Amino acid sequence: MRLAHCSALAVAALLVVPVAAAAQGENARAVADGGISVPGWTGKIDDRAEQAGQSLKDARLAADGKALHVTTGPAVTYWNPANKASGDYTVKATFTEAKYMNLNDHPHPYGIVIAGNDLGADNQSLLYCAAYGNGYFIVRGFGPTPFRMNGGRGEANDAVHKAAGPGQPVTQEIAVSVKGDKVECAINGTVVGSYAKADMVGAGKLKSTDGVYGIRFGHNTEATVTGLTVTKP
Repeated sequence: MRLAHCSALAVAALLVVPVAAAAQGENARAVADGGISVPGWTGKIDDRAEQAGQSLKDARLAADGKALHVTTGPAVTYWNPANKASGDYTVKATFTEAKYMNLNDHPHPYGIVIAGNDLGADNQSLLYCAAYGNGYFIVRGFGPTPFRMNGGRGEANDAVHKAAGPGQPVTQEIAVSVKGDKVECAINGTVVGSYAKADMVGAGKLKSTDGVYGIRFGHNTEATVTGLTVTKP
């Protein structure tokens, strides 16, 4: 019985490990007809993807009517250098994943970028709040060393919409606000995270909460972005 029990455990381990490995090791694909076709916009893929030989041409940013249509490829940050915000402000947009997880085997995030400085350079700094279609969100920065404000894989919040299943649509309205000494992320009208500005700005983190704003997508993800705007209080 002991031998049978050990054998069963070994079989179970063999069944579990490949699933976990797949979740951790999903490679960034190359998007056909990639590149940026929206006037004034540019971007940068993550360092790890660059080191693997990928480029912006392996992801795609295109106009779809009044929407921005993003398909990745490597994880990427997109921005228009003319889009800047300073002082107290809110940047918001609506993200629609028409077919949840259609390019990946586990949820990947997308969201708002603020506080972009020296974007595209080795010493760039930025902050983003991004949602997953499974009810989670993540707040993370590059300064240029990555830093996380709410855990390594983010956290769950009931305000974040969940897709009914793979291939089903899910929409998130995401807003990031700078208010006095706080930075807040709101998703679908609910503040899901509030952080002290002092914990974000400084050596190895953000240069400032003033800067360029834009959008951020994880690898192997497709969604549209509408209503990207900045407002002042």
